[in-house]
Formats: sequence, C-alpha cells, structure tokens
Amino acid sequence: MKYDVAVIGAGIVGLASASAVTKRFPGASVVVIDKEPTIGFHQTGHNSGVLHSGLYYKPGSLKADLCVRGQRAMVEFCETEGLPFKRSGKLVVATDPSQIPAMEELLARGTANGLRGLRRINADEIKEYEPHCGGVAALHVPESGVADYQAVAVRLAEKLSGDIKLGQPVERIRSGTGGVEIDTPGGTIEARAMIACAGLHADRVAAMSGLETPGRVVPFRGEYYQLTEAASSLINGLIYPVPDPRFPWLGVHFTRRVDGRVEVGPNAVLAMGREHYRGVRPEFGELARTFAYGGFMKLAAKYWKTGAMEVWRSARSSTYAKTATKLVPEIRGEHLEPGGAGVRAQIVMPDGSLQDDFSMIKTENAIHVLNAPSPAATSSLAIGDHIANLMQGLL
Repeated sequence: MKYDVAVIGAGIVGLASASAVTKRFPGASVVVIDKEPTIGFHQTGHNSGVLHSGLYYKPGSLKADLCVRGQRAMVEFCETEGLPFKRSGKLVVATDPSQIPAMEELLARGTANGLRGLRRINADEIKEYEPHCGGVAALHVPESGVADYQAVAVRLAEKLSGDIKLGQPVERIRSGTGGVEIDTPGGTIEARAMIACAGLHADRVAAMSGLETPGRVVPFRGEYYQLTEAASSLINGLIYPVPDPRFPWLGVHFTRRVDGRVEVGPNAVLAMGREHYRGVRPEFGELARTFAYGGFMKLAAKYWKTGAMEVWRSARSSTYAKTATKLVPEIRGEHLEPGGAGVRAQIVMPDGSLQDDFSMIKTENAIHVLNAPSPAATSSLAIGDHIANLMQGLL
C-alpha cells in the first residue's frame, strides 16, 4: 500500500489536513489511518460544539491566527454543506468588579485579533441578550456560536479524494530518507510523507517515529452536566465566566448546542487514562505513568488547591450548581442532569508549565501535531491549510 501522504488520526484535524493536502497538491494520493472503528471517535466526538471566535489567545500566536480564520472557514463550510451551526453569540461575564481588568485584557486581545463586533456591555445590556444572567459587565462576542463537529468530520471524510482505513492501530513506524513505513494489523503502509494528528496519543506516535518531544500529553477530563428541559429556557446562547489566566481552560459555562440542549461545564480534573470517559474503566497503568512524570508533579505541586476543588466539584452536583449560579442565579442543583465527558490532550512541559499554543513539528518526512487542544475543532480547517503549507518540500 503506497501513498504520497499518510495521515494518522481520523479526527477533525486529521481529516481537515488530508483534505487541504489533496487541494494543495492535486493528484497526490492520501490515506487516513485510525485505530478506532468510527470517524472522530475521541476529542472530535466528545466536543462541546462551541464555535470559538479567537477572543482569548495571545495576538500573533498560532491559536489566535488559526482560530479567527478557522471559525470563519467553518461557518462557510457548514453553510455550503448544509450542516447545522448557529452564530448565537457569547457573553463573557464579570460577576465581580475585581474581574473587570481581566475582561478588559480579553477585549484588547480580541480587538488585536480582528474580531468583528466585539464590545463591552453593562449590566442592563446583559439582560437584553441573556435575561437570567447576572453580572456587573460583560463582553458581547457576536462571532461565537455552535456547530456539530462530528458532522463536519464525517462530511470531510465523505468528500476526501483518498482512502480511509479505520480500526487500524499504528504498531510501528520506520522513518528514512525514502519516506515512512507504518505497520498496522491490515498491512504496511508506505508513504513519501506522514502527518500525525494523533491527539491523545500524539506524543506516543511522535516517539514511535524517533522524535523526542518537548513535553508529554497529560489527559484532563472535562465533565458536563445538562440542564433539565424546564431550566433550559434560562439560557439563550453561550454564557462564559471571565477565565482564570493561569489555565488554558475557560471555566464552567453554559452552551446551548445545535440540537437545543443546554450543557453546563466542563470542569477540569486529571483523567484516569487517556480515554477515560464516563462509563469507561480507569487505566491505572496510565495514571501511574502520569504521576511518574516530573512535569506533572511540578504542575500538581503548584496548583494542588485548584485541582482539589475541581475534584470536589466533580463529586458533588450541588457544588457544581453553586459555581453555575454565579452566572445564572436561578440555577439550582435539581436543574442539573449528568451529561457527557471529554478528555483533553494537553502537553505539560518538564518544568510543570502547560503548553498554551498549538504546537507542530516538521521533520525530514513528517509533520507532527503535538499540541492541539481547544480551539482545535473550530480552527481545524485553518490548521489543515497551515499543515498543507508546511508540506512544501516534503512532496
């Protein structure tokens, strides 16, 4: 089985990259490989569906550039393909005057990143968008919304002019001057170049290729609740808190999804395995490897109080509800029903810091996407174009 390009990972980033390569290099043969039996099984399929605007990210970073371009490309793709999406807009709400400086920093970032229509609003204006939301001030972000990223991934797969091989875990990678050889249960795949979009297993695939990564993936689990049908009328669109600038996640928030359900969350706790979803048994060996990693232990030592609070909130819906009432005071514990859970692949560096920006490494015959957490789904089409640009010289 010989191809010009082999893509490891049939999530939305891998499929967007494969699609972009076929457009940039007409006639190039492409194969997408994934160990799971279905498209978008992991982060794509456990995504909240939020269409991020590019508000939060440092101007000039890959995240800022690719998110802003990516969300506009995503809207165009969904419109063209007839896929569900909604530009519902978002409020980032300061519930206390002490949060206003951080909110103003977000306004400055969003403005620098070129967001359209972004503006600060007062407490009375908040009620015009979200009548049940409490706050002293907020940012109104009209370019935010929701989409169905699983549907996007499936459509990208349907339109791809290449092969897709599911249920084929990568067993071995051999890299040389002539290209790469990827061993799978279905046989060996030879390719001139490889794109690795392995998400939760990105560092392991890189290591199989002989690449020494700057950090390693530590899985963080985000757990969601869902509002009861009676309480869901309290939310019109997206309501977010002003985030803690120390962490890459955005805090417990409200999301009215494309199907009308309203999710509350996620929190952020250490996952007991890279694929530790609700109803899935913990991987204690994986958990032990996480605790054995010095970078994680340095992170834990610095933020153990925050981590303990997240675990406590995870165990008690009443505590979860108390967090949610800061944004919507009418929410009560009985309004929350268990929802889904997702696992975020986050690169933690040896010094205990979290790698904030997207990270891609180009080698002699491969491109490795090492760190692509949120907003990777929103940014996926722009990430694909970026990777296609990086492929210059490999084909």
